[in-house]
Amino acid sequence: MSDVRVGIVGAGANTTSKHIPLLQAIDGVEIVGVANRSDASSSVVARRFGIPKTYGHWEQAVADPDTNAIVIGTWPYLHCPVTLAALGASKHVLTEARMAMNVDEARRMLDASLAKPGLVAQVVPSPITLFADVTIQRLIAEGFLGQLLGVESRVRGDFLDSESPMHWRQNAELSGNNIMAMGIYYEAIVRWVSRATNVLARAKIFTEQRLNESGEPQSVEVPEHLDVVADLKCGAQLHMQQSAVTALLEDDSIYLFGSEGTLRLTSDRLFGGRKGDEQLTEIPIAAEERGEWQVEEDFVAAIRGEREVKLTIFADGVHYMEFTDAVSRSFRSKRLETV
Repeated sequence: MSDVRVGIVGAGANTTSKHIPLLQAIDGVEIVGVANRSDASSSVVARRFGIPKTYGHWEQAVADPDTNAIVIGTWPYLHCPVTLAALGASKHVLTEARMAMNVDEARRMLDASLAKPGLVAQVVPSPITLFADVTIQRLIAEGFLGQLLGVESRVRGDFLDSESPMHWRQNAELSGNNIMAMGIYYEAIVRWVSRATNVLARAKIFTEQRLNESGEPQSVEVPEHLDVVADLKCGAQLHMQQSAVTALLEDDSIYLFGSEGTLRLTSDRLFGGRKGDEQLTEIPIAAEERGEWQVEEDFVAAIRGEREVKLTIFADGVHYMEFTDAVSRSFRSKRLETV
């Protein structure tokens, strides 16, 4: 008899590549049913993974007496309503990132989870730095950087394509105030350094209209190029650049600049240098410090009372949505905004 019985709401790429197969690999876990965007796509996923039920709508997954946990793999527009319904039905929740459309929704989700302390409420964490988080945290604690002065994050884009149809990330009706991968990078950076207190953002939308899923022109409200400057509680300054148009940028990098040293993180390697060095050199990540994706394992272990969720709790999700909303307000108002 399975003790964790999951209903899947939304079966996109991350759900089918990670959540479903990794949950099914855990003893005592059963995927009971799946609701995707159409009956046909739900049936395709069910056949592929041997899932016994399909649901015509997400409410059926939540109401199903055979489920005691709901995994939400939809775009942000459904994260809040499905989470509230699932917690209201006394079911554990794992929701895909970004947590919500905006901070108001995120706070409602947090309040609902606090009202049901016996239930697990987890947001899928930012995965990009998991492999190096422990090593970076240790180096900072040991004083490798000295005093942290600045953080720089830049993300590689592509050449502008004004003819492609609207991606869901470009559709504010589906993604809310989330902008490209900004929240993912901010969440990761905050694991190492203090939170932002205020932000000043500038943004550009180069293609004002794109064809939506229905083939109709729709205004694009989500920036294609974004610069954010923020003050951190520790006194350092953060600069984040998110862009869909930075073609041929050498790579994605996050730099930590300190009074005594510098760290640079790429997609798969960590580099560092101290005062007096002529260049950065690679810092090996020891096997015992190397992190990896274990979202599904953590979710199930938390349900079973074996450990608490750390990545990512709803309270942390609320903070990165506070940051996201502050950025959104700033690029529209062209003013400094408090996080």
